[in-house]
This record gives sequence, structure tokens and C-alpha cells, in this order.
Amino acid sequence: MSEMITADLVDLDLSADTKEAAARALAERMAALGRVTDLDGFLADVAAREAQMPTGLDGGIGIPHCRSEHVTEPTLAFGRKAAGIDFGAPDGPADLIFLIAAPAGADDAHLTILSALARQLTNTAFTAALRAVDDTETAAALIRGDRTPASADVPADAGNAERPEGSGATEAGAADAVASAEDTAVSGTAPVPIAGVEDGSDPVPGITAAPDGRPFRVVAVTSCPTGIAHTYMAAESLENAGREAGIELVVETQGSAGFTRLDPAVIAAADGVILAHDVPVREKERFAGKPTVDVGVKAGINRPAELVAEVREKAARGEVTAGSAPGSAAGSASGTPVERTGGTGDGYGTRLRTWLMSGVSYMVPFVAAGGLLIALGFAIGGWQVNKAPSVMDHFVWTGADSWGALLFQIGGVAFNFLIPVLAGYIAYGMADRPGLVPGFVGGSIALTINAGFLGGLAAGLIAGGVVMAIQKVRIPAAVRGIMPVVVIPLISSAVVGFLMFVVIGKPIASAQKGMTDWLNGLTGANAVLLGALLGLMMCFDLGGPVNKVAYTFATAGIAVANPGDSAMKIMAAVMAAGMVPPLAMALATTVRARLFTPTERENGKAAWVLGASFITEGAIPFAAADPLRVIPSAMAGGAVTGALSMTFGATLRAPHGGIFVVPLIGNPFLYLIAVAAGVGVTTALVVVLKGLRKRSPSGAGAESTGTGAVSPAGSKEPVAA
Repeated sequence: MSEMITADLVDLDLSADTKEAAARALAERMAALGRVTDLDGFLADVAAREAQMPTGLDGGIGIPHCRSEHVTEPTLAFGRKAAGIDFGAPDGPADLIFLIAAPAGADDAHLTILSALARQLTNTAFTAALRAVDDTETAAALIRGDRTPASADVPADAGNAERPEGSGATEAGAADAVASAEDTAVSGTAPVPIAGVEDGSDPVPGITAAPDGRPFRVVAVTSCPTGIAHTYMAAESLENAGREAGIELVVETQGSAGFTRLDPAVIAAADGVILAHDVPVREKERFAGKPTVDVGVKAGINRPAELVAEVREKAARGEVTAGSAPGSAAGSASGTPVERTGGTGDGYGTRLRTWLMSGVSYMVPFVAAGGLLIALGFAIGGWQVNKAPSVMDHFVWTGADSWGALLFQIGGVAFNFLIPVLAGYIAYGMADRPGLVPGFVGGSIALTINAGFLGGLAAGLIAGGVVMAIQKVRIPAAVRGIMPVVVIPLISSAVVGFLMFVVIGKPIASAQKGMTDWLNGLTGANAVLLGALLGLMMCFDLGGPVNKVAYTFATAGIAVANPGDSAMKIMAAVMAAGMVPPLAMALATTVRARLFTPTERENGKAAWVLGASFITEGAIPFAAADPLRVIPSAMAGGAVTGALSMTFGATLRAPHGGIFVVPLIGNPFLYLIAVAAGVGVTTALVVVLKGLRKRSPSGAGAESTGTGAVSPAGSKEPVAA
């Protein structure tokens, strides 16, 4: 089997100035060796991975990587840029760039090799040698592991190798690194500077050991979306931090090659848990009942000592997580919740948005099922179906009115769960399972006092906050077992109920009524402007937080048994605008196919179905590849559609469905015209903007590619639009 990196895959003097151009330059080397079959398709996969999370790391390292069907075998390419390229690292640009390409079905052995490279990137001797090496053969041998930094022919002035300006982390000189390389080779890793730890001092005085005198023990899990690089770099950083702090730390890496579960005895003996992950931790319940720090994977790479210090502080305070331990009906033996989202380092705004989206994501299926059932009830039984008696006593098997009433009443029951589910799962997002009971109780009270959607939001946040406050109270070990079963549900439900019934319920109900009255009173220009605004929001981030705010606003309006006409107009405008981006990109790839890459043309075929089904995310591949042209065009079309839908007075009782619920839309013909108009506007703008770029002079140094990359003038690689 050929080597994963050879001298042909090394560029010690990259000419690229952007991360997209750097990825293209290195990918072209892979394509020249036959390891990448579709250059543009592979670069689109790299861009999609980069859009999930920046791949820049502290210390001047960039690791763009992806798994792709366009890769024939696991491959590494390495580039060096003295001036640095911005890969989104907090400390500045990266001068060492590793492009990691793995096939969609890469075997475990190759992924193990890739993970070994990721671990080496925390070795200062390794990175210093790469900065100093002056020939491609030696660089490739260093990366393969055929040569160690100590055996490499590193110039004497390696310690003065320059880092790009603005990259804040200061590395040890290569001379010092080489001097310590033999020790590194023995241990497998090299110590990394640990924030807050100097000369072996303990960042948490008095907590270096467990109460019985043995070393403090921590188990950790690391994982990232691709499972190739960040997963193993975080593991290496945490292990180094554990050694520096004088504790026992064992890491379970949940990477692409699968994972080997930690011994249950090791977990049971642990004094704390660190979860550094960007995808859900598999079998997370194994760690229930332990002091836990829950953060993103990059925090494990960049701030390992802080995480170690934090978990030791939590252990000293007696804070433990509440999860469902195996065999436990009520969670763990603890009454305190894990911070499920928004770990250390996340701002309050980020955590608040995550908590709210947790509730909305669980509520939407109830909205969809209930709304469609109610809409079908009206379609079958007529517009008087809401006045029909209970089908338990008046159901006729052969009567359309009875079937319509049955569907309407089932949908109404589903709608009764909306506010409790919203509140319950907002609290769940904040405080894990202990938040469910007070959240559902608070949501049900909001429904009872007609506080509506706003009441559900408030109830969920209050319930989660109350449970999190209980977490801060030190609990005697003797009563921890009854905390999740008795104490937390009792205290939190009582507090939430008191606040909702006596303190804030009435003002929120008044605010909800005021908002409903305002929506019902919207007419003329005000309604049109609102439609345009909602259209802009739906197309701004194509399924992201702004899109979800607009969609949640619309579904909240129809989440009642008898919504007003204005609320149904808003729902119609939102769904119409959300259909525009994928349909427009599908049309653009059809009428002007030459402006798009083969991969984008294939995505365009799928976008027809996604757009027709009101799945706005169908346009994301196009926006990720060319955001400056696609997103503004989509927003313009969405605004036109939203405004026209409101102007035409189209109404919609169902919260989802796309063209498949057209029979349930008021003024369906004009509604489809509004959608078509927006699709036409977006398509025209995308075609014009991409066409202008195609006609731009090539002698100006570089021009943009369809993936946002930069192709140097004179390059043999055609510039794809």
C-alpha cells in the first residue's frame, strides 16, 4: 500500500493566502497522484467540514480535514506558509497546514495512523522540526514517523524559526525541542505549556489527591464530527495536562475508527469526568453520578489545564451529575444535573439559544402532527368542523364530517402538548433529566392560565434555573439517592408553580394576548413589511438560529386550536420563503449548469425535492461553497416571496409540508405565484453574480472559485464557478 504522505504531497512554500486557496493547492497535489478523483467535490466536502467548526489550533496549526467519497485512500498533504493563513484559531494564523483526506469507508488501520499524527501535533519538538526542515523528503519522513525530530537534520538556528505575526502562543525553540526529543520518544508525547500551572504548582491547592490519599483520578471522552484530528489532539492535551497536574487521567477517544470503552472499574473509581465533544457522547450514562465538566472538543485542546482544575473544584464541592445510570429508574444516585449544553467558555447568549432550541426541536413534531391533522380535518369536514361535538358520542363511519371532526380533535389533543413539551425540554436542555418534571409542570400551568408560547418559554427557563440552583447546594451523601426521585421534583415544581400562578403568570398572559391582538391587527403595508422581514430571516442562515427564530415565531402563532387569520398568513409567508433557496439553486443548476461544479449539479437535483418539501437546508452546500453570492441572492428572493404571500393574503394552518399541503392553503394559486417569484429573483441574481465572476480578468492575480477558493493566475486548474 502506498505511503499516506510522500515528498510530492509537501509544499514548504505555499503561495496561497486564504484557507480555501491553501486547501485547493494541497488537494491539487492529491489529485495529481490519483488520490482524489473529483477535486471540486472533495473541496466542497472540506468546506462543509470547515463550516461546522474552524480547524485552526493554537500554536500556528491548521488541520482542514474531511471524509469524502472522492478520496481513494487515506492521504496527508502538508504545506508551510511563513506569513500564516487564518484558520480561525484564537491565537492567530497558522503556518503549518495539514490537509487530511479520508475515504468515506476508511479502514481502522489508516485512521489509527491519522490519529497518531493528530497526537503528534501537540509535540513541540515535532512542530519545531517541521518549521525548520528545508527539504520535502525529510518533512514527509518526519510526518510519517520514519524520522524523529532528534534524528532530522535540523539547522542550528531552528530555535529562531519565525512564527507568523499575531500567533500568540510562544513555542520552545527547536534546539531545545530537539534536545528533549529523546525523552519525548520514550513517553510518546511532549509536555505542553499548561495555563495557570508553573513549576509544577497545583492550580487547585489541596485537591491533588482523593480523600483516601490516592492520586486524584479523572476519566475523559473526546470526540469531533469527523473523528480524525480534534478527537485525538484533545486526548493528547488532556493526558499531558493530567501529568502536569500530578493526577491519573485516562481518555476514551470516540473517533472514526470506533472506540474502546473504558473499563467500568476505571470509571467507577474515577473522581471526576471531562467530556470534550462536538457530537453526542456514546453511552453517556456510564458517567452518571460523577463531577463532570462538559465542553466542546476545542476546549480540550486549548484549555486542558483549566478543565482539569474545574473538575477537581467540582469534586471538592461535591457537585455530581444527574444521569440515568444503568438499572436506575430515576437517573443517577445524585440529584444534581450535568450542564448539557453551553459548557465552560460559552457565553450566556450562546447557552440561552441552545436551551431554547432544545425546547423548540422537541416541540416541532407536535406542531407538525397536530397542525396537519387539524388542517386535514378542515379539508375533509369543512370550516365548521371546529364546532362539531365529541366524536366519542357522535361518530358516523360513513360520514365525511365525522372523519373530519375526528382528525381535528386528535390534532387539538396533540396541540395541547405544545407548551408543556416546549417548557419541559428547555429545562431538560439546561439541567438534564431533573429539569423535565418542573418544566412540564410550568408549561402546563402556562397553558392553564392562557400564557401561551411566552409562558412556556418563561416556565422552561425558570424550571431549568431552579434545578441548576439546587445543584449548587452541597448535599450530604446519605440523601443523594433520593434527590432525583423526590427532592428535586418536589422543590422545583413547587417553586415553578408558585412563580407561574402568583408572580409572573398574569403579566405574561397579558403580553401574550397583546402580541396576538397586534398580529391580528396587521394590515396593508405593515403586514407586507413583516412578510419581507420574515423572508429575509428564513433565508439568512438556511436552517440556522435566525431561520429557527422566524419559524418558531410563525408556529407559535398557529399553536392554538383557533388561530387568527394573521397568524395563518405569517405561517404561509414563512413556509413560502423557506422553500425559495433550495428551489432557486436547483433551477440555477439546471438553466446555467456550466456555472456550477459537477458536485453542485448533483446537489441541485436533490434540491428540487428538498425545496418542494420546505427543507431550507437543501441550499446549504451551495451557500457553503459560495456564501457571498448565494446567501444575499437567497435573502432577496425570500423577502420578495414573504412580502407577496402577505399581500395575496395566503393562509396556512399546517406548519410544514411544502407543496404537499397546497390543498390546505388559502389562495393556493397566488401562494404558488409568490414562491415562483422569489425563486426567479434568487435564480437570476445567482446566475448574474456567478457570471460576472466568470468574466472577471484572470490576469489580476487570482479569482474566486466556486468553492470560495482562490486559483492563482496561470494555474492549469480551471476555475469552477
